[in-house]
Amino acid sequence: MADSSPPASDPSDGATRRDFLIYAASGLGAVGAAAAVWPFIHSMNPAADTLALASTEVDISPVQEGQAITVTWRGKPVFIRHRTAAEIDAANKVDVKELRDPQTDAQRVKKPEWLIMVGVCTHLGCIPLGQKPADPKGEFGGWFCPCHGSQYDTSGRIRKGPAPLNLLVPQYTFLSDTSVRIG
Repeated sequence: MADSSPPASDPSDGATRRDFLIYAASGLGAVGAAAAVWPFIHSMNPAADTLALASTEVDISPVQEGQAITVTWRGKPVFIRHRTAAEIDAANKVDVKELRDPQTDAQRVKKPEWLIMVGVCTHLGCIPLGQKPADPKGEFGGWFCPCHGSQYDTSGRIRKGPAPLNLLVPQYTFLSDTSVRIG
């Protein structure tokens, strides 16, 4: 009598199909999960108006030698001083080994005549005086923070008082001899 049952199939053929279906379903599930999560991750990026504040361009052509201006960048004051030869010379004569936060003047400026730094005291976040001609500049001719007595030199380096660090130098690029981009 003839056997009427279907021929036996190769057992490895079923395992291969099952493996393929598992991998395909897992891959599709992972892509779907990533597509569902992406909008939430993307919502954590800064808004367009915040990114617009990430940099600012400043025309420095009206700033005469010996003058200083204050601009706002990311909600903080930025001091831009067109230094005199005497201020540059005083900054270069300082023995870096004596400084609390040792930095040479050359490490803090891209062009010796222009000093650009964030005008926030590194002690408690006060705004030091020294931008206006009548402001007290401290013993070192730079900036003076009247809140706790921190004094900075003509390169913005801490010289006296409780501030632990020099005034911060932001990232900046000279676009031309009369224009600078901060940030």
